[in-house]
Amino acid sequence: MAFKKLAEYYPDFIVERDEKECNLCGRCIRECSYEVYEYDEKKKRIITHHERCVGCHRCEVFCPQRAIVIRRNPSQFRENELWTPWYIKNIYKQADTGGVLLTGMGNPQRYPIYWDKMLLDASQVTNPSIDPLREPMELRTFIGRKPDALEIEEKDGHFSLKTKISPQLQLEYPIMFAAMSYGAINLNAHIALARAATELGIYYNTGEGGLHRSLYQYGKNTIVQVASGRFGVHTDYLNAGAAIEIKIGQGAKPGIGGHLPGEKVNAEISITRMIPEGSDALSPAPHHDIYSIEDLRQLIFALKEATNYEKPVGVKIAAVHNSAAIASGMVRAGADFIVLDGFRGGTGAAPTMIRDNVGIPIELALAAVDQRLRDEGIRNQASIIVSGGIRCSADVVKAIALGADAVYIGTAALIAMGCTMCQRCYRGKCAWGIATNDPKLAKRLDPDVAAQRLINLIKGWGHEIKEMLGGMGINALESLRGNREKLRGVGLNEVELEILGIKPAGR
Repeated sequence: MAFKKLAEYYPDFIVERDEKECNLCGRCIRECSYEVYEYDEKKKRIITHHERCVGCHRCEVFCPQRAIVIRRNPSQFRENELWTPWYIKNIYKQADTGGVLLTGMGNPQRYPIYWDKMLLDASQVTNPSIDPLREPMELRTFIGRKPDALEIEEKDGHFSLKTKISPQLQLEYPIMFAAMSYGAINLNAHIALARAATELGIYYNTGEGGLHRSLYQYGKNTIVQVASGRFGVHTDYLNAGAAIEIKIGQGAKPGIGGHLPGEKVNAEISITRMIPEGSDALSPAPHHDIYSIEDLRQLIFALKEATNYEKPVGVKIAAVHNSAAIASGMVRAGADFIVLDGFRGGTGAAPTMIRDNVGIPIELALAAVDQRLRDEGIRNQASIIVSGGIRCSADVVKAIALGADAVYIGTAALIAMGCTMCQRCYRGKCAWGIATNDPKLAKRLDPDVAAQRLINLIKGWGHEIKEMLGGMGINALESLRGNREKLRGVGLNEVELEILGIKPAGR
């Protein structure tokens, strides 16, 4: 008896085609990278394979007749609070294949989003607001280790700084583009990120896939990453960037390694990552030379030594229950900045059950880490960067008020470039030309257009941040950092308010 895949009978999406409007131009066939459509010569009509649709909406957008609409499958299972359609379909898929469920992007489950449960306080009469259109507003921030005190030297009536400052990253906006590796996204996407970062005076992160040679020219606005697989890591690479980030973990899959399928490893990626073409790029779960804070310290200073102590070196970890203690050890090990990645953080590929059930919200981890470093008197020794679910300028402002120096955005940057969140990045067939290395599909992403859209996004957020700062009576980002008096909680219990270190609204 033939083995039938039950999952194919329950597609997630249904393609509705208006046969009266459709002129059989075949545009949908050409645009769909998942082969949802095919032309039937005998019937003289386009056949739709609904089970292949991932909901990317590209065919819908590019249909010249507007004859296509993508909808969620209206077919319903019997109502059951425990056995929802999502779990039933997942069981069908694993019963069909015997494999691990894979997915892309961040955790979509209905856990609390604490950004939405915090409100910003505003100024009124006694502490008047500031109009950013008429008064200067400072968004510039610096990432790196700060001294405990400054010594000023006077000579012949002139004052100069005697204290030697550690290497710093200067950001014109408190926002950077998060680590997304070459391979997980293609060269056109990396070019767009690099150009936008350079234009904006911020930084983008290479991710763990190394740095394509054509992007070395953007090194002054590049953060290079050293992950467990050490793909593409060599002296030239380390010296090409403005800072180095050691990746221990990421929010979408804490405690496990990474996987770039061999079909995505073409000749250029092979050269950049220094692995054979067509081979799987497997990142181990741990760094095999880091099993203690002392081991981490050794790597931090080895990287500083390799770059002549001219670049800040940071460490990235996933937000987990003991992040505060880990962060304290990282700072004492010599990290110049800490990156906390929350469980909403995106990814190119992760086991679905890991993505949706491991890690903690970035808001709670950030507050705990900032408070721990303050309590130990070492907060000035490292900057804090947070990522994982930063959706808008208000999230940025709230993160800074909770204690962050800056934020990373990954998913928001991809959406700005055209991503529709279909969560199938791992298949390498991205219809929008972002998470694919197929030359024909990659051409769909124009790096010039994508870069401009990223620039527009950050500039728009920048205007909104200034307005929010002005409304709080603050004229510089530095005055907001860790200023939790500017936050109030709504709908939070006492434990959550205590961890966040904020007061309830009305108090």
